[in-house]
Amino acid sequence: MSTRLRALGAVVAMVLLTGGCAAGTHPGAAAVVGGTEISINQVDKTSRAVSAALGNDYTSKFALSDLVTNVLAAQIQQEKSIPVSAAETAAAAKSAVGGDEATYQKFQTDSVSKDFLNAVATSVMVTVKLGGGTVQNLQDQAVLQKGTLAMRDASKSIDVTVAPRFGQWTDGQINSTISGSLSKESDQTKAKREATATPEPGQG
Repeated sequence: MSTRLRALGAVVAMVLLTGGCAAGTHPGAAAVVGGTEISINQVDKTSRAVSAALGNDYTSKFALSDLVTNVLAAQIQQEKSIPVSAAETAAAAKSAVGGDEATYQKFQTDSVSKDFLNAVATSVMVTVKLGGGTVQNLQDQAVLQKGTLAMRDASKSIDVTVAPRFGQWTDGQINSTISGSLSKESDQTKAKREATATPEPGQG
C-alpha cells in the first residue's frame, strides 16, 4: 500500500506517477512539479499538522511525497477538465481516513491539515474518474487500477524535481535512498572511514 494511504488508513491504491531527477530546485524549495513550487516550509507545516490530526508521526518525506502527488493530480485535473464536487471531495476525504469520523474531524480543525486532506481526496477522485468510476467506486480496485494507469500516462509530460536532501521522486513516492552527488560522496567517505576503522588482525 502507498505511503499516503498507509499513513491515512485508507484502502484505495495511490496513483503511481513518473519521477524526475533529484536536481533543479533552489534553496527553500523542496520540489518543483510542472512549474509549481513546494516549499520546505510548506512541507514542515504539513508534516506537523497531519501528525497532530493522525496522532502519530507523519514525516516530512511522507508529506512531500503526498504534496507532489496532489499537485500532479491537480494539474492533470485541470488539463483534462475533470469536475470534482465538494460532496465528492468530502466522501473521498472520509474514505481516506478509513471512515473514522473522529479522525476526519481532527483534520477539519486545522486549515493546513484540512486543505491537505481535501487535496488528497481530490486526487483520489481524479483517479477514480479517469478509471471510469464515480464516488461510489472509491473502494473499487479495478476502477482504481485503471485510473492509476491513466494518471501515470497523463503525468509523463509533467516534470518533477526534488531537492537532494529528500531523495528522488520514483513511482509515486520519495525514494530517500537515491539522492544527489553530495549524499553519494558522503557514502563513499563513510565507507573509507569504516575501512580505516577495521581492527588489524590480532587486535580486539
